[in-house]
Amino acid sequence: MKEKISCALCSFGMSGRVFHGPLIKAHPGLILSAVLERSENKAIQFHPEIKTFRTYPELLKDPDIDLVVVNVPDHLHGLFCKQALEAGKHVIVEKPFTLTTSEGQKLLKLAEELHLGLFVFQNRRWDSDFLTIQKILNSEQLGKVVEYEAHYDRFRPDPPKGTWKEDEKLGPGLLYNLGAHLIDQALVLFGWPDSVYADIQKLREETKIVDYFNLTLYYPKLRVILRSSYLVKKDLAKFIIHGTKGSYIKSGSDPQEERLNNGWEADHPDIGIENINDWGTIYTLDNNSEGQIIESMPGNYLNFYDAVYEELIKNNQVAVSAEEGLNVIKIIDAAHESHLKGKIIVLSCTHTEAKTNS
Repeated sequence: MKEKISCALCSFGMSGRVFHGPLIKAHPGLILSAVLERSENKAIQFHPEIKTFRTYPELLKDPDIDLVVVNVPDHLHGLFCKQALEAGKHVIVEKPFTLTTSEGQKLLKLAEELHLGLFVFQNRRWDSDFLTIQKILNSEQLGKVVEYEAHYDRFRPDPPKGTWKEDEKLGPGLLYNLGAHLIDQALVLFGWPDSVYADIQKLREETKIVDYFNLTLYYPKLRVILRSSYLVKKDLAKFIIHGTKGSYIKSGSDPQEERLNNGWEADHPDIGIENINDWGTIYTLDNNSEGQIIESMPGNYLNFYDAVYEELIKNNQVAVSAEEGLNVIKIIDAAHESHLKGKIIVLSCTHTEAKTNS
């Protein structure tokens, strides 16, 4: 591997323009060298030095490309990853990793056989609120955690037209979309659960996709509740954590996506600094009902690409692995089974432990 990694994007829609393009461009060890755009030239306006390809096979034939970012619609993840690996490229794939466990297992095997890197873009591990929660739990300020509740909501009462995410043939719905973030965060914090129970629904009048879920992961003396809906106008709390010594309540959202969307540079020193009004509060016996406001740690999505660079260049196993991405899909599979059968699903012990953020 060269000292700098040459990267290609498989599209330049929202994820390419807001996330991957700015992050790769800002990273000193990465080069944003190519993009797949079938008819437009938006990426050139963002990065004039980029090469534009009109077909995926053409892009994969370029010998200068080391790593391909698969940021296409979810149902194409498996196919695009497979073709990139067969072309000898390392791969970063957007979440969800794949839509089925079997497809993910085949990709893992292929990457291992070809000695190539295969990573999942779970950038929400580097949200300011999630980093803060990790710090709080590690400090044991709450004592032993007995209940963890996380929300990731939107307000989209009328399904937008013309987007693949609202097409039941192309978009698998909210559990795969926002749910993949919530599940990954839970696995990072608490490891593999014993069992799963899920309520999965289509609540909007005109929806064709799943737009609501309430998922419970069961651990010994711990319950993890993950919820998401497209019918939440006002978030009352994003995180609610109860422990034997107190509780932590947190509203608001990490600012990085909004700022990147507004044109901030990905390496801006304030990109992940959360507004003081969004800081969470710890309530314990010591501070009674007033609580103690906890300053949020800075978020930093560039750390995802730092980890990929470390693994590919220095062989330090720190990046979000495909195995960890597959764990999320296994939980989603169990959630669907639970909803269909109306019962708690006991999980097997087959999984990969998630790596904590560095």
